[in-house]
Amino acid sequence: MPATPSARGSHPLEIIPLFRHWAPSPLRDLAYTVLWSSLIGLVLTAASGAFLGSIRSLPSVSGAMLLTSNVIGFMIHGALASLRLLAPAAFARRRWPMLLCQLGAIACCAVLGIALSDALWRGGSPVSILGRTSRLVSLLPFGLVIALVTIIVLSTVARRQAREAEAARQQEKIAEASRLVAEAKLRALQAQIEPHFLYNTLANVVSLVGSDPDRAKHMLERLIDFLRASLSASRAEHASVGAEFDLARAYLDVLAVRLGPRLCYRIEVDEACRALPLAPMLVQPLVENAVMHGIEPKVEGGTIVIRASYDKDVLCIEVADDGAGLVQAAPRPGGGVGLSNLRERLQGAHGANAGVQLIENQHGGVTARLLLPLTEVMPSPSVP
Repeated sequence: MPATPSARGSHPLEIIPLFRHWAPSPLRDLAYTVLWSSLIGLVLTAASGAFLGSIRSLPSVSGAMLLTSNVIGFMIHGALASLRLLAPAAFARRRWPMLLCQLGAIACCAVLGIALSDALWRGGSPVSILGRTSRLVSLLPFGLVIALVTIIVLSTVARRQAREAEAARQQEKIAEASRLVAEAKLRALQAQIEPHFLYNTLANVVSLVGSDPDRAKHMLERLIDFLRASLSASRAEHASVGAEFDLARAYLDVLAVRLGPRLCYRIEVDEACRALPLAPMLVQPLVENAVMHGIEPKVEGGTIVIRASYDKDVLCIEVADDGAGLVQAAPRPGGGVGLSNLRERLQGAHGANAGVQLIENQHGGVTARLLLPLTEVMPSPSVP
């Protein structure tokens, strides 16, 4: 059975998984045709040797079979390649007419290939085969068998390619749907965080307008900076440690005006860490919880320290406070959503390779530790 590429660029040799690793190209298909046709020739040689029961005749039989299979293979290869190039696009899309044309072309090439290789092997003139009509007609059934087997193999390869292409399209659709769900959950997280913070801040601005207008103006300016950074973060597909820390700084600047001396903060991050990729809105929930559950419940307030470091392939982000600690507090509007949403996003993006740890500090307060594998840090959010 000769080798030939199909109309979709497949090749019978691709029925063997080993030969699916190389992308289709004219040079690859020619090499595959040589290999496939030679394999067919060797199989026919072995079958002939078993049938004849004589080892002495194998060299002669082998030469004839290899010549015949390669002549047929290259004739069919060229015929189908020409058919793909010359057939109108509208005709090529019609399955059965195109299939019948391929079947006829393969059968004719097989008949002519057998006659031509026989003439070459015997030392005769290739032109002489055209005058041997009865010989060509007698070979037609064999040519039809070759054509049917070839079409079956090519159809099998083409169906496998179609299944793989459809599976790839489905994976793309699933990935796109996951991305849209992730974005929607990120927007939901942003919507849950901002109203509570925004209302409190605006209420403070209103209360300061009459008594301390300069402070009210400063607080409003810092609020605008935070909202601008927050909006950019919520819309971004890619973020970095530096961008997330800048957002946290803007958030804490606003709260520092509202809470006054009750809130101090420090941000410790080197330039190497700032450039590392990070999904948007991963640090903000930790800072929000440190303020809401650590600093605000404590009468004298406290200090928040945000750090980033990496060791080997693990990025460690810590948000530490010396506030109220891990105590049971009454539910608050907007509270409790950040960490649960954060854990869900981390689980979807990294599975068990990432997580959030809450550690009670020895001298009071809590450290929220975010651990991410550097090799898997994703530039965009991901959820199940």
